Amino acid sequence: MPREPALGMPPEATLFGLTEAQISEIGVTFGIGAFIAYMLFIIWDLARQSKAGRLGTFVLFFVLSFGMIGFVAKSIIARLLDL
Repeated sequence: MPREPALGMPPEATLFGLTEAQISEIGVTFGIGAFIAYMLFIIWDLARQSKAGRLGTFVLFFVLSFGMIGFVAKSIIARLLDL
């Protein structure tokens, strides 16, 4: 339920009933998720084209996905600590 704006303040802008903060939250969640999925596809394609084998593919995924793992871990920790 939207709050009433303070006296002299413009009403909060919405798009399809969503505030800017809600739109940003949705964009970050699904946008970053799609970007991570695309990067995993790129890593898989790189391993396939270079004929890396099982160990090489594992190393590629582990090393190149380390930043993505950190981002996901940060999100999980923030939710667990209710930040």
